[in-house]
Amino acid sequence: MDFDFIEKGVTAMAPVLVLLLVFDRLDIFNLITMRTIALMVLIGGAIAGVSYYANGGVENLTHGFPIPGDNPYSLYIAPAVEETLKAVPIVAMFAMNRLGFKLDAAIAGFAIGAGFSMVENAVYLVHPDVVGAAYANFSAWLVRGFGTAIMHGGATALFAAASHEMSETQVQADAARYRFNPLLFLPGLAGAYVLHSVFNHFRDQSTLAMALTLLLVPISLFFILSRSERATHAWIKADHDAHKTMLDDIRSGHFAQSEMGQALKRISDRFSPGIANDVFAYLETKTELVLRGEEIMLAVQEGEEAAVGPAEREKVLRLESLEHKIGPSVLAAIGPKLGFSRNDLWELEHLKKRAKSLEAPPERQP
Repeated sequence: MDFDFIEKGVTAMAPVLVLLLVFDRLDIFNLITMRTIALMVLIGGAIAGVSYYANGGVENLTHGFPIPGDNPYSLYIAPAVEETLKAVPIVAMFAMNRLGFKLDAAIAGFAIGAGFSMVENAVYLVHPDVVGAAYANFSAWLVRGFGTAIMHGGATALFAAASHEMSETQVQADAARYRFNPLLFLPGLAGAYVLHSVFNHFRDQSTLAMALTLLLVPISLFFILSRSERATHAWIKADHDAHKTMLDDIRSGHFAQSEMGQALKRISDRFSPGIANDVFAYLETKTELVLRGEEIMLAVQEGEEAAVGPAEREKVLRLESLEHKIGPSVLAAIGPKLGFSRNDLWELEHLKKRAKSLEAPPERQP
């Protein structure tokens, strides 16, 4: 393997990875783990493989269509195929409530685009006959590394951020009333398509396209992440105050006498008389964990120490024990009355994963 090959490979792949790591460092809330980022990069790479064959099939189907331009497929159709495929895992993550804030949505999107571009560039590097003699020059790999790769990451990050913006009302609303709406993802997909298509229109001015991409994509994402950080802080703070008030009411006994508390008791008694106490204990523990997750995120933003420890692990295990004791039928019936949003549930799952990853404390010897 000669030095020229290594130099081209590093140039084609390093810039987008470096930028991805920079974006990850900007995530002061630690909303998305490095393991998840690595998984998104791998998924993006797999999508690049699927896209290679999908483009071939679609190009054969559209051959002869009256589309303007010297290379109409590359200008108008390939961007639609590739951005749609890259959007699929982001849509799936939204549907499964794996993206809580715009910060982690944008980073996950950029990671998928990074993985896509790395595999695409690797194919072109190993099989130069696919792209022709133009890629024999080092300058072409500069464009692919600092232009095309960052465009792929930026387009998918834009899609993810726009989709979160469109879904924000649903995320904040009661999780029990959530209904998946695919139409909310169309504006973001249109934006990603336009960015990709416009970039491809600069094929004869590739250096200009690289310069604009290298300038505009990072600046846009830095702006999105900075704005999202402030919004995330305000969001978490408001939720924290509301959950603290709710927890105080539960502990003081005021909640049990409230309209919501009485409704929960009636529902519980219909299934099993006496189980209401377990339902209230379940609600208290769940609220404690959601509140603790918010406290940790706020502390991290302030640069304070706030690790997940044995206390959180014990509460997670208690919550799961109560869920098992109460049963799925009762949980399904009381769910709409609890008022937790999809964002609250995401915060809870985020904390549970970290707490359950801790080793169990050694048992005391008698």
